[in-house]
Amino acid sequence: MKKFYRIIVILAAFIFLTTYTPSNLNVSHEKENLFFKIKNIKILNNNRVSEREIEKKLEHIYGKNILTIKRNDIATPLESIDFLGKIEVKKKYPNILVIKVYETKPMAILFKKNKKYFLDNLSNLILLDKGFNTDDFPNIFGEEAENHFMNFFNKLNDNNFPKHRVKNYYYFQIGRWDLQLLNEQVIKFPPEKMTEAIQQSIKLLN
Repeated sequence: MKKFYRIIVILAAFIFLTTYTPSNLNVSHEKENLFFKIKNIKILNNNRVSEREIEKKLEHIYGKNILTIKRNDIATPLESIDFLGKIEVKKKYPNILVIKVYETKPMAILFKKNKKYFLDNLSNLILLDKGFNTDDFPNIFGEEAENHFMNFFNKLNDNNFPKHRVKNYYYFQIGRWDLQLLNEQVIKFPPEKMTEAIQQSIKLLN
């Protein structure tokens, strides 16, 4: 009986060795790689950011294996795009990437060295494109104003200051701000006790 089983094992091994070739595994691996190659990138939630600009930055992603692609492979090339704050990436198997865009918000027009910039809510300076309509945005003046504006703006916002009435913001390096309103009135804020000064100015405006 043992001799019979030994013969069966030898025959099975012989059949396996005569029919197995490494190329079978290679073909299977190639088919798997082909199946998971990225063929499509879907962009969601973009408004100011151009879909075409994103696609152009990610041209190198097409054809790569979706299983091994990392978030940084996608996020890093997009860092230079204006108004792009962050992204969410989802893999839709077998071959689609879905990128959800979260844009920054333009807050005001900042004048710096004879050039105009958008200042966004992350304090990024974005060179003003002639195609943008700037009528609804206030102006910011003052050296290094971009480094201090959002802190001041948030204090105005926290105290419900009527920001829609502001025409110009002026920053002074001693750490204080002046506001020029649409009716040409000027409010001068002190460098200290800013919250109290904002609350007092609201009462006077009312």
